[in-house]
Amino acid sequence: MRTNRKAAGRTAAALLTACALALVAGCSGSGGKDSEDKADDGGGGTAAKTPRMKIAMVTHSGEGDTFWDIVQSGAKVAAAKDNVQFLYAANKEGKEQAQLIQSYIDQDVDGLVVSLAKPEAVKAVLAKAAAAGIPVVTINSGAEFSEPFGALSHIGQDEAIAGEAVGEELNKRGKKKALCVIHEQGNVSLEGRCAGVEKTFEGTVENLNVEGTNMPATTSSIEAKLQSGKDIDTVVTLGAPFAAASVKAKESAGSGAEINTFDLNEDVVKQLKAKEIGFAVDQQPYLQGYLAVDELWLHKNNGNVIGGGKPVLTGPALVTEKDVPALEKFTARGTR
Repeated sequence: MRTNRKAAGRTAAALLTACALALVAGCSGSGGKDSEDKADDGGGGTAAKTPRMKIAMVTHSGEGDTFWDIVQSGAKVAAAKDNVQFLYAANKEGKEQAQLIQSYIDQDVDGLVVSLAKPEAVKAVLAKAAAAGIPVVTINSGAEFSEPFGALSHIGQDEAIAGEAVGEELNKRGKKKALCVIHEQGNVSLEGRCAGVEKTFEGTVENLNVEGTNMPATTSSIEAKLQSGKDIDTVVTLGAPFAAASVKAKESAGSGAEINTFDLNEDVVKQLKAKEIGFAVDQQPYLQGYLAVDELWLHKNNGNVIGGGKPVLTGPALVTEKDVPALEKFTARGTR
């Protein structure tokens, strides 16, 4: 597993922060509301003795996006450890996401965790959260909007740096033309990834917008592009589920393009092992959910702000088939 050098310092800081959190929270462990979220992938012991909190997470997840299952896994373990009631809702449309945030403000939650894929759509409602005295931590998307929108901090990967790392890796692999598949139009983070690839890649990059919530249509669009673009020698997908669609499209198109992807899950590790995928970019979504809940708990109970308000990086790290033995057990239980 290789971490991009530009992110190495801040990634190391994030890991140190995680270790510090573990020490601070060492007196707790998993538990919470009748231990409803108890998992065999982390804690043990009893819940924190601090007052019960209610924390809500609102993301831009589309239907069937397994990435967010892993984020929730981390958040639930932290919530059980911290005596937190964890609530979750998602919608891929910015307007509906704002309505979900408002509903949690109306419920007077103690903290909000929000992704900023379509930042302008949620800007006004986050101002309402601030006015109501509800602290916000942003995760995954829109890091550059986190501080201006009044969030405590942002937890995720720098999408530009991640994209640049992909471009550099494609250069090492001798690729000349990349197809960058954007599965959600208007998502600033996805666009940032493709822009980062284009910045460092010495070949050419063509973006392809697909309907990410319609996998058959997505597969057909990628297949058609590979059939018409015989010079495409690599496909870069921006989410784990779309790697499988690209592998299928490649076979149907009779293409020799290498498939590479952002994000990691059990299927991607299997595809790496089978050499159907060249490499994956791991941004550690479990850590995003875990640290976000823990930060809100620490902020309320100890006045802490992780990273001093600056973005806390959870990636990127490039994962290849060499990393499969170390990752299989983690992805099988849904934590990587």
